[in-house]
Amino acid sequence: MIHDPRTSIIDKRLENVKNIIAIGSGKGGVGKSTFSSLLSLFLNKKGYKVGLLDLDIYGPSTHLILNAEDKTPQEEYGLKPVDINGIEFMSIIYFTQNKPLIMRGKELTDTILEIFAITRWNNLDYLIIDMPPGMGEVLLDLIKFIKNLQFIVITNPTKIAMETVEKLIRFLKESNYPILGLVENMKNKDGTFVKEKCKELNVKYLGHISFYEDIENYYGIPEKLINQNLDKEINQIVSNFT
Repeated sequence: MIHDPRTSIIDKRLENVKNIIAIGSGKGGVGKSTFSSLLSLFLNKKGYKVGLLDLDIYGPSTHLILNAEDKTPQEEYGLKPVDINGIEFMSIIYFTQNKPLIMRGKELTDTILEIFAITRWNNLDYLIIDMPPGMGEVLLDLIKFIKNLQFIVITNPTKIAMETVEKLIRFLKESNYPILGLVENMKNKDGTFVKEKCKELNVKYLGHISFYEDIENYYGIPEKLINQNLDKEINQIVSNFT
């Protein structure tokens, strides 16, 4: 196998990042991007140095949630992430101009490698990576090229979502990749189905985020995204993996 020199550059770019957490789910539409944004905002508010990387190649949206669509990374021996309320932010959209990204195989791998090789993160306590849904090539490339990667898995309360998410959990566990735990998103009643599945799968239940019907009203206004109830729920989740 030919060694790609960009892997050494990636190691250098990430050497001052203490924790790299991929937010994944086997299922789309469970609120991965919203949770990634909320988690980044919360950790930043608590005084941590935080970066957020949107790698959802099929539908990047954290730039809309955090009002970063009109910002541009600056070139300086690579690309400096944009500043969003103190969060270092980088997204696939800055490389694709938000056009549809249709690629696979080596072309997709080259894109992932290039993003990591060119982005100049500062000293970070946490780098949060918003993943595309499923178990495709982006996941496999991250596992291959990014050291010390940890996962938080997201589901909603439905059996349909959990059945797909379970496949991702089993893959990560069988491959010995560290899972910090699972978050139940958009919870709207007192069911215990997801908690029971966590026990069955031997994965830590980090907590839940309730269904907030009006949360989309605050997309693009990051300083207003986290209300008092959300603050308590995210604090519970964070306390369970830090």
